[in-house]
Amino acid sequence: MHPNDTYKTLAEATEETLLKEKNSKFLGYAYPITSEDEIKSILVGLRKQHPNAVHFCYAYQLGTEQISYRANDDGEPSGSAGTPIYGQIQSYGITNVLLVIVRYFGGVKLGVGGLISAYKMAAQQTLESASVIEKTINVTYVVQFNYAQLNKVMRVIKEKKLTILNQKMDMQCEIELSSRKSAETNLLSAFENLYEIVLKKKS
Repeated sequence: MHPNDTYKTLAEATEETLLKEKNSKFLGYAYPITSEDEIKSILVGLRKQHPNAVHFCYAYQLGTEQISYRANDDGEPSGSAGTPIYGQIQSYGITNVLLVIVRYFGGVKLGVGGLISAYKMAAQQTLESASVIEKTINVTYVVQFNYAQLNKVMRVIKEKKLTILNQKMDMQCEIELSSRKSAETNLLSAFENLYEIVLKKKS
């Protein structure tokens, strides 16, 4: 298998997990996400759900080839919450994921070492409960051709087991296709041999 052809992410949001440490409660939540825009509304929802919690620490990672990530301590001592949470995302090797640990303070200070260990354990416990799936990295192309070429184009799509995302059938036809990244050169050469067909990559 092509090493850069798949990535691991969450199948769905996890159920709430709970870790207790010296009267403090750490509630863990993990979500599959595809953009940073989703993070804000998830955090707003959690703050409504837990109006008396003191910290909403989180980390996320997005992307398969271009990675973006962030770790947020939300008022805990620097590096004591977001970083250990992000460390668990890395050790599970997953991406397109948001992991939030909500803390209710129990009156006893844990110290930086205690916090790092509690956030790490809470994050680990949350990911242990998650169902992780493997997805393929796909590329999308648009094929443009005139109607007379339809059978030839369809034959290639069938032979190469390409996925049709959209199609517009008229005198001039347009089909949007998805292929695994590792099969991209295969896809290009298949269409190269067809006359008067335009193949464009969709960003």
